[in-house]
Amino acid sequence: MQIRTDWTRDEIAALFDLSFTDLVFRAAEVHRAHHAAGEVQLCTLLSIKTGGCPEDCGYCNQSASAETGLKATKLMDVRAVLQAAAQAKDAGSQRFCMGAAWRSPKDRDMDAVVEMVRGVRTMGLETCMTLGMLTPEQAGRLAEAGLDYYNHNIDTSPENYANVISTRGFEDRLDTLDNVRAAGINVCCGGIVGMGETRGDRVGFVHALATLPRHPESVPVNALVPVKGTVLGNMLADTPLAKIDDIEFVRTVAVARIAMPMSMVRLSAGRESMSDATQALCFLAGANSIFTGDKLLTTGNAGDDADAALFARLGLTPLAGEEPMRACEAAE
Repeated sequence: MQIRTDWTRDEIAALFDLSFTDLVFRAAEVHRAHHAAGEVQLCTLLSIKTGGCPEDCGYCNQSASAETGLKATKLMDVRAVLQAAAQAKDAGSQRFCMGAAWRSPKDRDMDAVVEMVRGVRTMGLETCMTLGMLTPEQAGRLAEAGLDYYNHNIDTSPENYANVISTRGFEDRLDTLDNVRAAGINVCCGGIVGMGETRGDRVGFVHALATLPRHPESVPVNALVPVKGTVLGNMLADTPLAKIDDIEFVRTVAVARIAMPMSMVRLSAGRESMSDATQALCFLAGANSIFTGDKLLTTGNAGDDADAALFARLGLTPLAGEEPMRACEAAE
């Protein structure tokens, strides 16, 4: 199957408009053409610096403008991060992701961040970081340290972006993605659905990802976890009908799989509130990556025991680890 980066919005919208069974069937066919149907990548996410972020992202309880009572912390000690990575590996994770609540990393923090990357990679784990916006120089340092993936989500459609965040623009997101690509690091980029957006916004979200010069190697699809004290958490408490329903969430996963056949499509935040049946439909529709553990940064997650039980019921197995291809190598 040809990998396309020239999708039109009308084509993406037409996929969303397919009957649910036809859409899921088509997504399953695309998935099986490029990935092992019964394998799911296990990833672990650790907050290495929590809270106090100057950004005003309406969904995030780590924003300094949110009134959630979350206390800001300093950057974790490198040894503590490596200990958490070792525990994640023992629990079966293949990729270890580290997130810091920064607008962008300060140069004084880069030495510790680089040491974390090198230490985690030495364990044989794939490494991923999300630290906010990066300069070309910072991206270069992370690449030299051996960082495999950098996460920087576009969050939503270009048109809806300003309704969610005002402290940076959509183009700022794309600039960081360009810096990451130029450094030869694989891109992890997705967003959040269930923020009160329209289907048109979900079309625009997938379209923006699928028409990047190169598809993200990982595409996390998050369902908003409403937190009281955040802008969107308060809004959805007053208008619960704005919350995305399970069928529409599965549709979003399926369209992402069809539009970006080679990407790892990850079920991320929101799984703890999904039924086993909904998650099973997502796996059928082409999701092949999840976050394990009982916490994602600061919000709840399904937990290892629940995931193991679900995998047993569905006959799924963890994806076998292998050395990730560098973005620069894949482009050759």
